[in-house]
Amino acid sequence: MTLPAAAAEPSDADCLAATATRPHPLLLILLLATACRLPLAFWPNFHHPDEIFQYLEPASRIWGDDSIVSWEWRHGIRSWLLPTIMAGPVAIGDWLVPGGSGAFILSRLLAAIASLSIVASAWAFGARLSRTHAILAGFVAAIWFEFVYFAPHTLSEPLATALILPAAVLLTRDPPTRRHLIQAGALLAFAVLIRFQYAPAIAVLVLQTCWRDWSRMMPLALGGGIVLAVGAMVDAAHGAVPFAWMVANIHQNLFLGRSAEFGTAPASVYGIWILGAWSLAVVPLALAVWQGSRRTPVLFWIALTNLVTHSLIAHKEYRFIFLSVTLFILLAALGSADWIATPRSPARRRWAGLLIAGGWMSASAVLAATGAMPDQWMKGIGAARLAAELKADPQMCGLALYDAPFYLLPGRSRLVGDKPLFALYSTDPLVRGRLAGTAGAVSSEFNRMLAYQRAAPELPANFTARDCDMVGGATLCIFARDGACEPTEGPDLTLNDVLERIDR
Repeated sequence: MTLPAAAAEPSDADCLAATATRPHPLLLILLLATACRLPLAFWPNFHHPDEIFQYLEPASRIWGDDSIVSWEWRHGIRSWLLPTIMAGPVAIGDWLVPGGSGAFILSRLLAAIASLSIVASAWAFGARLSRTHAILAGFVAAIWFEFVYFAPHTLSEPLATALILPAAVLLTRDPPTRRHLIQAGALLAFAVLIRFQYAPAIAVLVLQTCWRDWSRMMPLALGGGIVLAVGAMVDAAHGAVPFAWMVANIHQNLFLGRSAEFGTAPASVYGIWILGAWSLAVVPLALAVWQGSRRTPVLFWIALTNLVTHSLIAHKEYRFIFLSVTLFILLAALGSADWIATPRSPARRRWAGLLIAGGWMSASAVLAATGAMPDQWMKGIGAARLAAELKADPQMCGLALYDAPFYLLPGRSRLVGDKPLFALYSTDPLVRGRLAGTAGAVSSEFNRMLAYQRAAPELPANFTARDCDMVGGATLCIFARDGACEPTEGPDLTLNDVLERIDR
């Protein structure tokens, strides 16, 4: 049997229809990136306490809920903009899944979705060079382990990066239109309000845009001014002097050295951390970064400026240079796409493309499962499990932290809800030198305690261990006693009052 000629040979119309229905590669890449990121929003780990206590706790406080107030908020060194933005997701999430988990998950889902702008920006930079550059750059941004890991975390660094990259796409157009300049100015101002330490790197991008044509500064300033005005209004609505938080932050951290209390490191440590994160892959990555920087040099200078700026600050954390890491990987992706075009034969170029894409995938998977990353994926899981057990305990009428760091726990709502939360800390001047005795004297106010296993001999005799897990590198346990909770005439040991006394 034979097919008719019309069926055997598709017409031009059939070919056009097939092309029209074929998904765009960027859509497929964004779907891949989404599939990698969204499940992590439900994984109850955290990278740093800031994502809870600097953003989600104050967002909850906006709605009148009781929350933990850290020293940063008592000293007014944080902007209200990001917590205000998160207040909506926190409220909706808590309405959908009461008890704090919904607020936590929905906020992380939105952060993960926001991170897709990095993927789209990578595609846009690559598309200016070739289809191959666009696909590889987008693919790398979708699957690279550091991008995936940080995506759901409600931290200022990845969120600011998700704003800076699309602004860079707009400003590196040749030439950028007035509309693009206004939009980019708004994005960059938003990024500064979220992470003002990125301002020097942003300045490099602005200068690169305007140094040949300073008339571009006006629409940039217009877009930025609108966002800054919104930020000022948000501050004022919360009873704060607009932008006073920025001055207070610099005063507390640079002049009073508050950030240095949490650790210092030499300027070279960021290079050491990058080497540790990328391991042996650092060699081909460095070569690819160099190649990519020849294509888009402004991205390299932004990354380098941000790296140098943060190297000059005594307190260092790897997340601080997330913008630099993102740009270096993007440059490496663009540089490695150049290598695909090296073979002359189209067949060999296809094999080169598959080989390089497979190399990126393999490197990302291996680095995500080795070195320090397994601990990062599991950070906070033990605390989340203990918190879930406490929250589900119908007999709990009050909880005390016995020298258990509050910042390693997942926030007040997920820990105790509306139940009283106390703290017995050896650094509290009201209990210094008599921690165990004070615990016994006020133990009728709570019937559950969180304490490290090593502290068990110091606890009141009627408290017994129920469950334990690893938190902060040691075994943290729930200790429980039978009976209800009754107030005492002892010192005020509610957590926020204790934190105010010890300035933490």
